[in-house]
Amino acid sequence: MSAASPKKPASPRHRAREFVVQGLYQHLVGGQDYAAIVTQAESVAGFEKAHRPLYESLLQGVLDDPQALQTLLEPHIARPWGEVSPIERSILLLAACELRDHPETPYRVIIDEAIELAKSYGGTDGHKFVNGVLDKLAPRLRPHEATTK
Repeated sequence: MSAASPKKPASPRHRAREFVVQGLYQHLVGGQDYAAIVTQAESVAGFEKAHRPLYESLLQGVLDDPQALQTLLEPHIARPWGEVSPIERSILLLAACELRDHPETPYRVIIDEAIELAKSYGGTDGHKFVNGVLDKLAPRLRPHEATTK
């Protein structure tokens, strides 16, 4: 029997996405605004290891117009938006924002990161749901990438 391999430390960009999901959850559930979310995140151990520019860009990008991102996502979800858990909504909003606003990040990386976040923070099969939605959304937002995979 072999020992489990040690978990690789999270990259600064992955940490940034984790903090964005946590912040969006705070916004969706508790109504916190950008300033309150950032202040709280800065007090958490490990935040200094997150990629701060990505964190700020994604958090602000979602909070600036969550309705526009929701509108992009809803056609790919077979249930009402309000029935999607706040964690999965946070992950989907984050990924939709990154797909839309960060063309420098390959869409497969964005989807893989969202799946990992859903495995860590979401419900039992949340990662499958997130994967299914983003697999449909990505080609619409990134048709040039989808045709060259």
